[in-house]
Amino acid sequence: MENSEEQQKYRVRKLEISDKGKGFIELLQQLSVCDSVSDKEFEDRFRDLDVLGDDHVIGVIEDEASGKIIATGSVFIEKKFLRNCGKVGHIEDVVVDSSIRGKHLGKRIIKFLTEHARSMGCYKVILDCSVENKAFYEKCGFQQKSVQMAMYFP
Repeated sequence: MENSEEQQKYRVRKLEISDKGKGFIELLQQLSVCDSVSDKEFEDRFRDLDVLGDDHVIGVIEDEASGKIIATGSVFIEKKFLRNCGKVGHIEDVVVDSSIRGKHLGKRIIKFLTEHARSMGCYKVILDCSVENKAFYEKCGFQQKSVQMAMYFP
């Protein structure tokens, strides 16, 4: 069990506009293709997402010692007609800095995102992951369901 000092040191919070300067984009580059993003592009996208309020939340963990963003993930809420106009949480873009993995930060991000989805009234939360990450998500309480399909546009 982690002590409260660790919990405080690695607190999950919502993304802030100042986080670009704390290595947020560089962290995302460890996950997938993420070209450099100008300050203006970052601010524009941040404002686009901020307007969505609790329907799109990006969680981050900042290392208090270095001032760097070391973990992140997002959840957006899909409003459906199915299930009595139910809601589904979609988790995306989960990454922990490669230099600090193994400290349960990914688990902490997932807990933050799933609790947010639950608090928004979602009946489920879903995500896609690589085969290599399947065991991690199972430890977080997820179970394999269906098959992921994708179509990329040129």
